[in-house]
Amino acid sequence: MAESICQSFQTVAKRLIDLGLGYLSLDRAASTLSTGERQRMQLARAVRNRTTGVLYVLDEPSIGLHPSNIVGLTGVMCDLVADGNSVILVDHDTQVLSQADWLIEMGPEAGANGGQVVAQGTIPEIAQNRASQIGPFLAGTADIHVRDRVCAGELFALGRIHLSTAAIHTVKPLKVDIPKGRLTVVTGVSGSGKTTLILESLVPGLEAVASGVKPPEHVLKLKAESIRQVKLIDATPIGVNVRSTVATYANVHDELRKIFARTPDAKELGLKAGDFSYNTGKLRCPVCDGTGTIDLDVQFLPDVTIPCPECQGSRYGKDAGRVKYGTHTLPGLMAMDINAALEVCRDWKLVRQRLQILQELALGYLTLGEETPSLSGGEAQRLKLASEMGRTPSLSLMSLRLDCTPWMCGPCWECSRPWWSMGPRWW
Repeated sequence: MAESICQSFQTVAKRLIDLGLGYLSLDRAASTLSTGERQRMQLARAVRNRTTGVLYVLDEPSIGLHPSNIVGLTGVMCDLVADGNSVILVDHDTQVLSQADWLIEMGPEAGANGGQVVAQGTIPEIAQNRASQIGPFLAGTADIHVRDRVCAGELFALGRIHLSTAAIHTVKPLKVDIPKGRLTVVTGVSGSGKTTLILESLVPGLEAVASGVKPPEHVLKLKAESIRQVKLIDATPIGVNVRSTVATYANVHDELRKIFARTPDAKELGLKAGDFSYNTGKLRCPVCDGTGTIDLDVQFLPDVTIPCPECQGSRYGKDAGRVKYGTHTLPGLMAMDINAALEVCRDWKLVRQRLQILQELALGYLTLGEETPSLSGGEAQRLKLASEMGRTPSLSLMSLRLDCTPWMCGPCWECSRPWWSMGPRWW
């Protein structure tokens, strides 16, 4: 009986180790696991149950995994297939794709320019298919551009950030130097302590130094001269406010309102920039109050959300269609994706610059009026990055907090962003 129990445990434990979860303690609460960790736990459980005739669908299971951990991941999936199951993966990692028996590539681009099957077949067939964009990477013939490297002797010429910590979780006492003004990558196998080092030591320590408070107990020494702010850009969703859109978060909507307020149509109607706000302006839809949707009460069932029958989801009333810049209206522009809007806004310097950043981050398929809570984790992360790239920081976190007054500390009512990240004009 003891041998049976031990064998059962060892089989499951080996799978967890193969999937890069060997660092988890047995008493770890499931609610504290990340999405990737939880997905791999479910995968190990599926293998343990020895199911057959089941279709398993995995959405990007390789995210956050070190290449050495992917070997175990592909091994587990092959075991599922060997037991008589079918496995579908949605992934981009060529190390995972190279193990596929059949590959289906969607494209050719994103959004309205995608939605087609570009290529399908075995890995050798895809590698030889000229229509495939992943083929050259599978074949090893892709032209990968490598940026110019900084000379090793000049890496710390612009200064350094020195961090010294005591033991915390599984991370031993350590000392690390990070060059300033350079691109630094922290890597390692799953569970090696990357997140603990950066998100539980470096970031809280820098925030404490910037605000003049005591850093966490385990941070023994932190030297970061002239670092005034620290920005954490992760994949967490951008709030829950349906009034927040891609245009408002990217600081584009304000500029568009000003541009349309200067048109002859707007002046003839006596409209100002504030009237073009779909939150408080005169032109917002009177039925949905600028949200673009209506909630229907279905008594004992959950509420049903439908597009507003008056504005069809545009958030604006009929009068907004009377104000045109050339042949375009503001509601029509908000319904365009970023790629199309760039053509319309090519003469508007500030708007064009901010939209180009979004396009360069592969977000050109998003519409300007798309709600930010509906974005995926990757889209939200890139939108946050674009927002930071489009702004020139001029004030330290310390001075912003000193200038803070109680009524200013809440998030922006229009895009859910903290007021101090909006730039000097907000205070």
